[in-house]
Amino acid sequence: MNESIVHTDHLTKFYGKHLALSELSLDVRQGEVFAFLGPNGAGKTTTIRILLDFIRPTQGGAKVFGLDSHTHSREIRRRIGYLPGNLEMYEGLTGRELLAYLANLQGGIDWQSVLDLSARLAIDLDRKIKTLSQGNKQKVGLAQALMGQPELLILDEPTAGLDPLVRQEFYQMVREATARGQTVFLSSHILAEVERIADRVAMIRSGRLVLVDEVTALKAKAPRRLELTFAHTAPQDGFRDLPGVLNLKIEDNILHCTVEGSVDRFLKAASKFEVTNIISHEPDLEEIFLDYYREVSPEESPNGIPEGATEGATSAS
Repeated sequence: MNESIVHTDHLTKFYGKHLALSELSLDVRQGEVFAFLGPNGAGKTTTIRILLDFIRPTQGGAKVFGLDSHTHSREIRRRIGYLPGNLEMYEGLTGRELLAYLANLQGGIDWQSVLDLSARLAIDLDRKIKTLSQGNKQKVGLAQALMGQPELLILDEPTAGLDPLVRQEFYQMVREATARGQTVFLSSHILAEVERIADRVAMIRSGRLVLVDEVTALKAKAPRRLELTFAHTAPQDGFRDLPGVLNLKIEDNILHCTVEGSVDRFLKAASKFEVTNIISHEPDLEEIFLDYYREVSPEESPNGIPEGATEGATSAS
């Protein structure tokens, strides 16, 4: 589980004079779901394209399966299932024809397993790609990435356009994949989705890495919103000066506040009074990450480059 499947070393990419990635160093472990987050234009898709050798870094390097992403790109791609964010497919083929063609290119893929996968994703295999809605095209794209159980799945916004039932089925497929030892590198802007399936999270902003941590650790560190109801008028003394207590607000007999870190000291102070009710709002990743999105340091500024703007569209293959 500790083996690095993906490793980047001070990965840097300029588009002309515009900095898209700045010294990005990451390690993705075998068998984990690694979520890669950031605002639009942060550098997520640029990173993925470097890993797949669609573009070259300006500086730094990347390894996948311990192999250089450029010199061993063919072998690396053979072992990866990839779903691009700008999905394009052969519009004149049916889903069945497309998946059969791609399975034949890869070789050794059991066709029945492809049919089973398609059934789970509710794909109509006999309709031409050009007649499908964006959500149904996305399901075909997922099938081509997942088929053959590749060692590494690189999925760029995998649930875009999917209905809730198919999304739930996809989450189950991810759990099954990691149980088999596959690794999932996931780029998504749906934070509730990341919270549900990811083991670790990295966030980049303006091309710079600002966070890497376990999902469970992030939630443990996150500020917790508390609401205490007292039998009488809520006291002010004993709470305002407690370490970690923020946004203290009192309305009659109800006290609202946010507590950073452990709540033990706060609850000990509250135990001196007659408390009739305590409501604790569990932190979620959306609250945590929105704080990171907002915290732009003076030296950072949006690079203004849409991710992949200088690159052509990539087919799912």
